[in-house]
Amino acid sequence: MRTLIFLLQKEFRQIFRNKTILRIIIALPVVQLLIMPLAADYEIKNINITVVDHDRSTFSHDLTSKILSSGYFKLIDYNNSFPTAFQQMENNETDLILEIPMNFERNLSRENSQQLFVAVNAINGTKAMVGSAYLSRIIAAFNQDIRTEMLPPSSMPNMPAIEIVSSNWFNRYLNYPVFMVPGILVILVTMVGSYMCALNIVKEKEAGTIEQINVTPIRKHHFILGKLIPFWVIGMFVFTIGLFLVSRIVYGIVPAGSILVLYSFLAIYLLTVLGIGLIISTYSNTQQQAMSLAFFFMMIFILMGGLFTPIDSMPEWAKWIARINPVTYFIEVMRMIVMKGSGFYDIRIHLLITTGFAVFFNTWAVWNYRKTS
Repeated sequence: MRTLIFLLQKEFRQIFRNKTILRIIIALPVVQLLIMPLAADYEIKNINITVVDHDRSTFSHDLTSKILSSGYFKLIDYNNSFPTAFQQMENNETDLILEIPMNFERNLSRENSQQLFVAVNAINGTKAMVGSAYLSRIIAAFNQDIRTEMLPPSSMPNMPAIEIVSSNWFNRYLNYPVFMVPGILVILVTMVGSYMCALNIVKEKEAGTIEQINVTPIRKHHFILGKLIPFWVIGMFVFTIGLFLVSRIVYGIVPAGSILVLYSFLAIYLLTVLGIGLIISTYSNTQQQAMSLAFFFMMIFILMGGLFTPIDSMPEWAKWIARINPVTYFIEVMRMIVMKGSGFYDIRIHLLITTGFAVFFNTWAVWNYRKTS
């Protein structure tokens, strides 16, 4: 135990001696947590649209007004020339083109049907998909209004109607920061833990001090614990700043669940992340190698952790990768505790799997570290 205490004193002195790294560890996650949730917003607005109106009727003007009043679209041009509108799309000036044909109002009134043409600039796939979906819903609502107006008044009382009232649970106003901030905080804690821990042993190798440690009677598990515990404490500190300083004060996010449950899971999750960092450091001989390996795994963790893309929409092979991704479980747990107020019973499976990850990765790190290397 005394050996471990001496190692911890050495590590903490080494960390606090480098003031620049200490500021980076604390300041960068705070700045990223302030900026990233504002950019990671799936609600797309200011979609540029060009309306090609060949009819110039009351119905066509009403449809255009309904589209613009939704708040999602910005009118770039209103003309009667499709080639001109298509040229604007090729110049990336507009995202959608709505072409209203000649005799639009007359065909709706007399023949009860009429087709509209919508062209979508799909270079930005997300904006194209969301924009066309918004436009389709607006046209469908406009169509329903027209059908209602055309019905004779005598038939109105006898028409069956279904009233739909929606209620959003856990995120009542569909506020994206409430959904994204917990997940982004998980990513930042993961990056701090894995990067800093991965670079720590490698820095000892490059400086040559690890050779002095290797000739001492320090056991491997004492050495690994001495490297792991300081960054575990720093990870807890960074998470606390993000949760109580940024999330609560800036975004007004207050966890609905127990803080004890949240920090209990965090404590085990950090062991998992730091174990991954230690494994990377035992396989790397230079800081460049460690950074490259850590970056490789972090990209997989971020993109396949369910932060930006639902795991259920991934192909089957990607779901298997997500199941062995520790970030997946902590993002789910963060959202469950912060938004739903889940307890220990609700996260028991996530806790068990993460504990298995922690034991596996840290055992691997201890086994792979060789004092004779």
